[in-house]
Amino acid sequence: MTKSIPSGFNSLTPHIVVTDGAAALEFYKQAFGAQETMRLMTPDGKNVMHAQMTIGNSMLMLGCELPPHCLAPKNRGGTSVFLHLYLEDADAAFDRAVKAGCTVMMPVSDTFWGDRYGVVVDPSGHQWSLATHKQDLTHDQLVANARAFRAKMEDK
Repeated sequence: MTKSIPSGFNSLTPHIVVTDGAAALEFYKQAFGAQETMRLMTPDGKNVMHAQMTIGNSMLMLGCELPPHCLAPKNRGGTSVFLHLYLEDADAAFDRAVKAGCTVMMPVSDTFWGDRYGVVVDPSGHQWSLATHKQDLTHDQLVANARAFRAKMEDK
């Protein structure tokens, strides 16, 4: 019997558009330890029409641009989406991503919500937030920490 959600997938799976599918696959392997599980080339064999990879316990799908409707963030003028990745060691993952070619958007730091957290941008323009959860907080603690953080930012 066919499963309504294929093996290896969860209910929500990011599907991103990149400028060069083959280069993106290799980049994600280097930067985030991705494991390629499937690659389908365009009929002319020049680009990746669709690919699937796993990062940790999650699936990520990607495909090449198909202008004018389907563009990568850097050719669209940016993105408001973050691909959030929880890891055992956000600092090590962040360093690996930067060495692989990501641009630093926000250096790794301890956050008011209890994570060690930083943000990088990959060569296609996708924003990746890398985090290690360090502290479980109650809702009241989170609200108090957020207020203190906001007040600190307003003082700058």
